[in-house]
Amino acid sequence: MKRRTALQALGSVVLSLGSAEIAFGASLVAVRVWPADEYTRVTLESDTVLSVKHFMADNPRRLVIDIDGLELSPALRELVGKVKSDDPYIAGVRVGQNQPRVVRLVLDLKQATAPQLFTLDPVAAYQHRLVFDLHPVQEVDPLLALISEKQTAEQQAAEAVQDALGEFIGKMGRPPLPRPPGGAASSPEPAASTPPMMTPRPPPTTQERIDRLIIVALDPGHGGEDPGAIGPSGLREKDVVLAVALKLRDSLNKMPGMRAMLTRDADFFVPLHERVRKARRVQADLFVSIHADAFMKPQARGASVFALSQGGATSAAARWMANKENAADIVGGVNIKARDATVMRTLLDMSTAAQIKDSLKLGNEVLGQIGKVGRLHKRNVEQAGFAVLKAPDIPSILVETAFISNPEEEQKLRDPDYQAELVEALSVGIRRYFAKNPPLARNRQL
Repeated sequence: MKRRTALQALGSVVLSLGSAEIAFGASLVAVRVWPADEYTRVTLESDTVLSVKHFMADNPRRLVIDIDGLELSPALRELVGKVKSDDPYIAGVRVGQNQPRVVRLVLDLKQATAPQLFTLDPVAAYQHRLVFDLHPVQEVDPLLALISEKQTAEQQAAEAVQDALGEFIGKMGRPPLPRPPGGAASSPEPAASTPPMMTPRPPPTTQERIDRLIIVALDPGHGGEDPGAIGPSGLREKDVVLAVALKLRDSLNKMPGMRAMLTRDADFFVPLHERVRKARRVQADLFVSIHADAFMKPQARGASVFALSQGGATSAAARWMANKENAADIVGGVNIKARDATVMRTLLDMSTAAQIKDSLKLGNEVLGQIGKVGRLHKRNVEQAGFAVLKAPDIPSILVETAFISNPEEEQKLRDPDYQAELVEALSVGIRRYFAKNPPLARNRQL
C-alpha cells in the first residue's frame, strides 16, 4: 500500500530536454517515465524519428538502449543520470556517449522484465515517440489476487470482532469494584458463564470463494500518456476519473460478497483491448468504464450512460463520443505489434445481443441514480460502438460523469463532495442491478 501511494504521488518523472543542449541530429523534447505495479513505460519524445538499438544484459540486470544521431553535453549527461524511478522495475537510469553521435541509455532493472519497443507517429500534442514498456516476465493471476485480498480483509474484520468479544467477556467475568469507604460490603458477583464455543466450519475452497464473490470491474478512462479531455482551468479527465474509481472501489468493497477490480489504480496507460481482457481474466460480473469527456461546445452539460450498439449509434453525439473514446489508443500509445493484439481485437467483435440487453438494464439503474445527483445530458441510455464495452460475456456500460469542457461542471468534478455523491449514486445503481439480476456461479474457463 505504501509503495502504491508513493507511485501515485510520483505520477510521472518528466525530464525536459532543450534542443540547445544537443550538439546536432535529432532533438529530444522530453523523457517520461510512468511507474506502475503492472508495468513501467519509458517514453522518449523527439522532433524526428529516432534510430535505436537495444539489448538486455545481466550482472547487473539492465536494458541498454543505443540512440543514433545524438551527442550529449556533460551537463545534460549529468542531468539524465539523476533520473530515478521508485517503481518495481527500474532501479535507476544512466546515460553516456557510447560512440560519436551515439548516446547509450541504461535502465538498471529490479527484476526480470519482457521489454516491448515500438514507435508512435506524431498525434495531438506529441511529436515522434519511442516507447519502451517493461512488463513482468511472470504475470500475476488477478483473480487469485482478488480472492487473497478479500480473505485478508475478512480475516482482519474477524480478528477485530474476536478481540472486542474477548474484551467484553473478560469484563463480565471480573468481580465488581469495591464500594467507597462506609458503604455496605457486597459479595462478588459470580463470574458470567462463557458462551459455548461453536464448532468452526471448514474454510471454503478457492473455487467456492470464487463462485460466491461478485466482482465489478471499474475502468478509469485514459491515463499515462493519454490525459483524456482537459477542462478550461486545466483539470485532466484521467485524474478525476481515477479519483472517482478509487472511491467507488472502496464503497463496493464494503458490501458483503462483493469486490471491485480496477483496470488501472495509478497514472499509467492501459490499451482498450487490455481493459476488456483484465475484466475477463477476473471473470467480472459487470464492467463500468468511467469518463468525464469534452464536447465541441462548452455549453454541453450533464451526465450520460452508454451501452454497446451492434448497429448504428442512437444519436450523432453518441457516435462522436464513441469515435473520440476509441481513439484513446492512438494518443496513449498502443503497441499494435504486441503478441496478442490481433487475438484481442478479434475478441472485441464477439459482442452478443444478450450482453447488450443486460448492459441496458445496468445502464438504466445507474442512470436513474445519477439523475438524482445532477443534471442528465440524456434521460435514456444511449448506444454506440465503444470498443471498451465489447466484452462478449460481461454487462458493460460507459458513464460520462459530466462534461469537463463545461466550466461549471469542471468545478463540480473537482469537488470532493460531488465526487462522493456520484460514487454513492453509482454504488446504489450497481446494487439495484444485482438485486434484480443475481449473478450466476462462475463456471467460465478463460
